[in-house]
Amino acid sequence: MELSRLSTDALASFAVFADHLNFTRAAEELHISQPALHVKVQKLAETLGRALYTRHGRRLALTPTGVEVARFARDLDARVAAFLAGVHGTAPARVPALAAGEGAYLYLLGDVVRPGIRLINGDRARTLAAVRTGRADLGVSVLDVMPTDIEAVPLATYPQVLVMPDDHPLAERPDLALTDLAGASLVAPPPTGPHRIALERALRSAGVPWSLAVEAEGWPLTLHFVSLGIGLAIVNGCVTPPPGLVTREIIDLPAVPYHALHLPSRADDPLVTGLLSEIRTALGNDNAL
Repeated sequence: MELSRLSTDALASFAVFADHLNFTRAAEELHISQPALHVKVQKLAETLGRALYTRHGRRLALTPTGVEVARFARDLDARVAAFLAGVHGTAPARVPALAAGEGAYLYLLGDVVRPGIRLINGDRARTLAAVRTGRADLGVSVLDVMPTDIEAVPLATYPQVLVMPDDHPLAERPDLALTDLAGASLVAPPPTGPHRIALERALRSAGVPWSLAVEAEGWPLTLHFVSLGIGLAIVNGCVTPPPGLVTREIIDLPAVPYHALHLPSRADDPLVTGLLSEIRTALGNDNAL
């Protein structure tokens, strides 16, 4: 393959496609037709001689080559912008990008969220993908398995806690064990999520019978259902309960570790170090590792 055959337009288009993993939404952002975008991506794949994405039913996923191409495309775009800024004697307009999930934004990163930062919202898998492809300069997520291709910097750990109405009998105790939850009706995440899987495993291992009150996606909806008296819930300790609810630590559940994520090659990048410094300052020392 000759580098001269690589289309910078196709690379830029593929970077947008990699953000959405959806041809319709990416084409709308690029203001081109969906077939035109499909042709650009297909020709880029043919030029490289590698598949850039795979299809699993209706879901698309980047291949390892696709991840590398998306990262290269964004790096090239940043270099071109810096070069043009140098030619014109202006400062490059580099806006830091942060990826995290709903819970992290609401209960961990509140003081960091401000104008001037591009925010990307997604679950753990999407946060990792945003960092791998260069879409995000820094990601924040709970990790139970350390990725081998991403630098994971410990930020803070929180206990897992039971959230309940403040007049619930268990609220009278300073802390709880899993056996205290015997017979409880719980508000729990969907069954395929990592939190639900770990929770079911722990309850089963402790021989604790429980029932499902309702499935809820995200801490805010979970807290809402608990406030309505539908059930109790186990959440991360950084979650702030609304008035009328209290939390108690469950001492035999493992602590939840939050990490900042970035590409190893960008450890000294000012966008990465700046965001990381802001996050550490916002967290303070109460739960810092």
